[in-house]
Amino acid sequence: MIDIAITSRQDLLSIDADLLAEACRRIVAGAGHTQAAISVTLVDDTQMHELNRKHLDHDYPTDVLSFPLSEPDGPLEGEIIASAGTAMSNAQDYGHRAEEELLLYVVHGALHLVGLDDKTPAAATKMREAESYWLTDLGIPHDRARSLVYPTEPTTCEGDPTR
Repeated sequence: MIDIAITSRQDLLSIDADLLAEACRRIVAGAGHTQAAISVTLVDDTQMHELNRKHLDHDYPTDVLSFPLSEPDGPLEGEIIASAGTAMSNAQDYGHRAEEELLLYVVHGALHLVGLDDKTPAAATKMREAESYWLTDLGIPHDRARSLVYPTEPTTCEGDPTR
């Protein structure tokens, strides 16, 4: 069983919890996992800033954090924390819908939990292609999914507080 728990600790953005859970479920199953427990928490930028300071020693908010919690040889377990505030501001900057921007962050976090990273240019390209694939699979038209994934020049997460 793939168990996805969605919690919203923000009041900036209305969310589709079913869609966010389905995104995680599809990504986890697509990576070959039959058992998983993933929690997704949506926060505002202030809360995300505090989490970044506490866990990563970053003094700024980011769009998403993911924490793998799995034991070796156990079912996939992890936590995704996404910022609705960052989704709203980035969506406005890039001309996207904030709900789709937030979905991108959850997809990105789930992909990290199943083993993708984006620390090198090659890995970042693979991550962006996976993001585009899953966004399209979730019903976002391909061209719009690509514009969500590539709003500007492709980057890696390392050193980039917004992607």
